[in-house]
Amino acid sequence: MTKKFSILFALTLALVAAFACSNVAAQNTITGEWQGSLTKDGSKINLNFERRSEDGRHTSSHGQSFEFSEVGLTKEQVQNGGTITFRLAREAGTIDAEGTFQNGKGNGTFRFTPNMAFLSAMKSRGFDLEKGDAEWKDDRPVEERLFTAASLNVTTALADDLLSANFGKLDVGDLFKAAIFKVDSNFMREMKATGFPNLTFNDLVKARIFKIDAEFVRRASEMGFKDQSFEGLVKMSIFKVTPEFLAEVRNEGLTDLKIEDVVKLKIFHIDGEFIRKAKAEGVPLNVEALVKRKLGVDRMARSSRTVII
Repeated sequence: MTKKFSILFALTLALVAAFACSNVAAQNTITGEWQGSLTKDGSKINLNFERRSEDGRHTSSHGQSFEFSEVGLTKEQVQNGGTITFRLAREAGTIDAEGTFQNGKGNGTFRFTPNMAFLSAMKSRGFDLEKGDAEWKDDRPVEERLFTAASLNVTTALADDLLSANFGKLDVGDLFKAAIFKVDSNFMREMKATGFPNLTFNDLVKARIFKIDAEFVRRASEMGFKDQSFEGLVKMSIFKVTPEFLAEVRNEGLTDLKIEDVVKLKIFHIDGEFIRKAKAEGVPLNVEALVKRKLGVDRMARSSRTVII
């Protein structure tokens, strides 16, 4: 009896444990809808995963391009159409999807099963996904953050790589930004080596967005802006300040220029030809006077004086 009881007791515990695990998995699983299409060159597949909050008031979506092999699909399946299923297995969890494709476009539903063990692995590295991120005001359930981590392919390898750069305290939001904007330890070290002492992780994100790298900083230095602030570099990128443009306006006599001056010239489309004409008309050779001429302010002022006389 004792032996039989022990066996029955062990089986009962196993069944209870299995039921508990399946129940937890069911509670943690989240669902949503997806849309898909081929990229312009047809080499990858665009997938967008959309999830609505339980009260239906908020929608979050994550979209990016994937290799066909990542999701277990072929280009022919997407082009030819029909019913499909695919899986995106990531360290933070697995997305299982089903639906249809027609004329290169598809849609359907997905189910995300989070890998709860990923939480402890990231927490041991200083990234608490259960807590979220104060800057992003991310108060979603942890399963939602794991879904974001899975769709963006946030991994422990990414966390280790970022930490190896010794850039300072990083948060969960920085992990997501790094995955979105392709910030890695090499880029972090290169930008730190350019001479900016107080770069933040958000500065690195801006650098990626505006295509600022170590080579860009070197060219800015060669243009005479060696001690330029990082925000100055951002302005240079936004307004496409080039060595050719600087040489053009400097050849007309505008030699003592700051970034703010160059930006004004670019905003108002003041080039070498305009400066030559303005000088010939007696306009003082400075940025403010040239901007006024461009806007017609000095002409209006002179016309007013003529009428009074």
